[in-house]
Amino acid sequence: MSEFALYNTMSRRVEPFAPADGETVRMYTCGPTVYKPAHIGNFRTFLFEDLLRRTLRLRGWRVLQVMNLTDVDDKIIKSAADEGRSVTDITEPVTELFHRDRRFMRIEDAEVYPKATEHIPEMIGIVKRLMDRGLAYRADDGSIYYAISNFPRYGRLSRLDTRTIKPGARVATDEYNKEDVRDFALWKAAKPEDERTGAAWDSPWGRGRPGWHLECSAMSMKYLGETLDIHCGGVDLIFPHHEDEIAQSEGATGVEFARMWCHGEFLLVEGSKMAKRVGNVVTVSTLRDQKIPGVAVRHLLFNVHYRKQLNLKDEALESSVRAVRRIGEFADRLAKARGGTPVLARAAEEAERDFRAALFDDLNAPEAVGALFTFIKSANAELDRGGTDAAALERGRQAFATMDGVLDLTPRPEDVDGDADARLERERLAEWVESRLAARREARAARDFSRADAIRQEIEARGVEVKDGPGGTEWRLVRGV
Repeated sequence: MSEFALYNTMSRRVEPFAPADGETVRMYTCGPTVYKPAHIGNFRTFLFEDLLRRTLRLRGWRVLQVMNLTDVDDKIIKSAADEGRSVTDITEPVTELFHRDRRFMRIEDAEVYPKATEHIPEMIGIVKRLMDRGLAYRADDGSIYYAISNFPRYGRLSRLDTRTIKPGARVATDEYNKEDVRDFALWKAAKPEDERTGAAWDSPWGRGRPGWHLECSAMSMKYLGETLDIHCGGVDLIFPHHEDEIAQSEGATGVEFARMWCHGEFLLVEGSKMAKRVGNVVTVSTLRDQKIPGVAVRHLLFNVHYRKQLNLKDEALESSVRAVRRIGEFADRLAKARGGTPVLARAAEEAERDFRAALFDDLNAPEAVGALFTFIKSANAELDRGGTDAAALERGRQAFATMDGVLDLTPRPEDVDGDADARLERERLAEWVESRLAARREARAARDFSRADAIRQEIEARGVEVKDGPGGTEWRLVRGV
């Protein structure tokens, strides 16, 4: 079996990886803060994690993935307070939208989606352990802070120089700059807006709520144990979030928190990091409105290595739309083929070998996508020859299924929108296309080719491709409905 390697942010090098027990990869992936819809910059990280999950299974391991849903933090409470609502009122609709968007992007289900608000006792337990070990203290405002000066290993992941930390300086907000290396809040004393929005709980230190960083430590260790195999997220989480997770978790348990740290790079828009606060956000709803299938976004993002920044451009997205259309056409052809050739079987072997080698070398998705398209080109050439070797054809189908089972780039009718209204609209479109094709056949039979061409153009204007062949006329939806 081939060696599997990943880039470890902690060591800053690509390292061999295998799960601690040799069978199941225990993986924690930081999920969304559910106060506004996740944008496709967020989804670049989630797609990298989906690719990792599928590749780990390709390697032969089981995966136990936990992705948290942050449903209480400063931003959520502010939104709820401004609107006179509870935090649950804010987070539940956004959580439902996240899962809908995730399915649109064909991101597989994690095994567990824990919510922060449902794990308060576990968080309080960690704070107690940290206080018992002298790593946390209660401040004058009633909040509990982590004393990073008492944890000498602080800063290893982010490579921060902690010698300039001012003892006793504190940061209470959930977001702060890389220069703000100060004691961070584990448990925040309740404020009036916390109580009004349902974001306060009882604790040994009075009413309050957890700090952002504490949530992930509690939820990851509850479901995956004190030492994880892999911890993932975007590069923006290295500091402070993941650095603080390490401090709290290892401070409480005394053992290594994660064996491997993996981080995905930013998706840029016009050279700037996508962020809600600067207004350069593209959401999945934006893609739906433009009839861009989720598989096209998968193709676009997998064409750049997860550790390299990617600048989103319309022409690149359009190119990916065409690329996945080509994959869909090949999938249809392969499914209908009646035989192959020995060369097809060899091409399948080579493609699958190169595909695995690429992904097992730090998830080199661009090379894996290249292996897929090399196979499609070779396979199409062999199918043109009209071979009769059933075993060779089956080997080609197996190779394609293996590769597409990881990349998942073959379009399906529901890709533009999977809801009931969209399905009904597609059914109506199918009925309309069949009726127009019947009219076209009548026009051709009457040798009224001008009318036949006009009908074809009418059909194609609806995003439908029409192909005439020896077996008759076939059609397929290639863009939108």
